[in-house]
Amino acid sequence: MIRVSRSIKDTAYRAMQAKERIMSEKQTEPTVAQIAKELDLPVEDVVIALESIVSPMSLYDPVYSDGGDTIYVLDQLGDNNDDRNWLQEIAFKQAIEDLSDREKHILRLRFMQGKTQMEVSEEIGISQAQVSRLEKGALEKIKS
Repeated sequence: MIRVSRSIKDTAYRAMQAKERIMSEKQTEPTVAQIAKELDLPVEDVVIALESIVSPMSLYDPVYSDGGDTIYVLDQLGDNNDDRNWLQEIAFKQAIEDLSDREKHILRLRFMQGKTQMEVSEEIGISQAQVSRLEKGALEKIKS
């Protein structure tokens, strides 16, 4: 759950009032810039305030239903995985497979378990400088 501060809620309330005033005067939907000018606030503050009062949407909210087939918000989300990302992932996995067991273990401890080089050195029984050299070498192998 995200808690919105009272000041942002107050700004949103004032922005909604300003929006209504502008709409009644000009008979058109005001822009965020017009609302910000009316309130003498930066546009960014008005955008944040107005976004903070929008109710969140569930990934499982229906977007469209045609008899039996329902399309949910989750179905509408894009996937950034294209062929190039897929090939890069395969190359990355292959590069890791080519590392020695010791290099894999050091990288696992450092980057998956978040241990410091000193903690890794104590765990596997080598100096911190050796851990540093092995880590650097493993990362260079992966990059190449």
